[in-house]
Amino acid sequence: MERTREQYKVNADEVEVDVKITQTEGGRLAYELTMPDCSPATEAFLEEIKHQLIMAVQVTSAEILDPKIIQALKDKFKHKAETLISEQMPQIKTKVRNFLIGRLLHEMVGLGNIEYLLNDVNLEEVVINSAEEPISVFHKRYGWLITNVTVPSEETIQNYSNIIARRVGRQITTLNPLLDAHLVTGDRANTVLYPISTKGHTITIRKFARDPWTVVDFIANNTCSAEIFSLIWLAMQYEMNVLVSGGTASGKTSLLNVIMPFIPPNQRILSIEDTREIQLPKFLYWCPLTTRQPNPEGKGEITMLDLLVNALRMRPDRIILGEIRHGRDAEVLFEAMHTGHSVYATVHADSINATIERLTNPPINVPPNQLSAVNLTVTMFRDRRRGIRRVYQLGEFITTQENEKAIVKPNILYRWKPETDKIVPHSESLRIFEDLNMHTGLSQKEIAQELVTKQKILKWMVKNNLRQLDQVGNVISDYYLDQESLLKKIK
Repeated sequence: MERTREQYKVNADEVEVDVKITQTEGGRLAYELTMPDCSPATEAFLEEIKHQLIMAVQVTSAEILDPKIIQALKDKFKHKAETLISEQMPQIKTKVRNFLIGRLLHEMVGLGNIEYLLNDVNLEEVVINSAEEPISVFHKRYGWLITNVTVPSEETIQNYSNIIARRVGRQITTLNPLLDAHLVTGDRANTVLYPISTKGHTITIRKFARDPWTVVDFIANNTCSAEIFSLIWLAMQYEMNVLVSGGTASGKTSLLNVIMPFIPPNQRILSIEDTREIQLPKFLYWCPLTTRQPNPEGKGEITMLDLLVNALRMRPDRIILGEIRHGRDAEVLFEAMHTGHSVYATVHADSINATIERLTNPPINVPPNQLSAVNLTVTMFRDRRRGIRRVYQLGEFITTQENEKAIVKPNILYRWKPETDKIVPHSESLRIFEDLNMHTGLSQKEIAQELVTKQKILKWMVKNNLRQLDQVGNVISDYYLDQESLLKKIK
């Protein structure tokens, strides 16, 4: 006997569909999408309208390739489709007409029925394994689910892959069967073509939150504490370098996104990534840069090293590096730190000790004495059993000389205790407050007062549920521009 665990609606381009999470007798959960049925006559009418739209709407190659004008292209199709449908079926109801227009938009300038999945805010991942299998999704509350949505053919999957590739100015072919790119929505897409993917063409889409996480969310759901965020805020305010580490899907990039509003307004920020994952709010002065793979002739490649070297000539106040993977990237990045640029980056490591090992050994191989440029390091952790993410450790690198050789050791300031699910103090700082004193002239008493003030502001935002990105941005902007008025408001 099948039972329903949850029901809700999803809206994509004004087409509303029903979603049902069901559980079978064997305990297996499934994701069911119920879409309005179209009669054969309606399908034939849609095909006719589709042909008329192709003839009526002129689309230039620039419009196909430029992601910034995709919305304008959709609006153009929508307006013309509305006119054609109203002319041929003047008595049609508004709801039915909107449904037909939505269907046309999904098929002509979208990814078909996958658009409904991309518009479900409860999903984190959408995976097409082949045309032979139904699409799988990762639900925030239920984990991996098999859906009742399928793709009609392998050609359709390849067509979707080509659409994604064209939008970012790339190609995916039998000779170049791998693609890592981002959709117009900001979601990250990875494609692998057959026969590299032996079942068939594969597309994996990692969705980014339409309502992004903020520092208030992280404090409210116990991912991190106001005490730790106040220290990170202070370090970022005074241009300290911060490194975020963690394992796969531990929340490294999420934390990096969450702490970016701590940067004072009107500072120039440059981000460098292989594929766009960092999503900064509009109120920050931000220039995102992404690498480019070579074309089939092996020309036109833009590496992270190229962008890092170029970024240093663009007068940045802050530099964000998506992930440190290679020695050449790390070399330029640490050089930027040593020349006075404020740098934030992520690295794949499970603890602060593992971060040191990862950075000082191949393939990254940073000389140990270079790590002194990192002022603060944060490690994220994902508890798969409980389905939670936490700041695991906050610490600093301590460089000492032993037998004329530089040795780097971790000093952990805070750590997460799994048994109580609390982040607790672990050791006294040996560096960060001394660095702050040297860079700012603040005394220990003044630093302590700044931390107390920042904690008050963060706790006040949590108490008043000021969790929207713009709300958080406005409060932090007020702190920098008119701190006295903000503190009066809080009191």
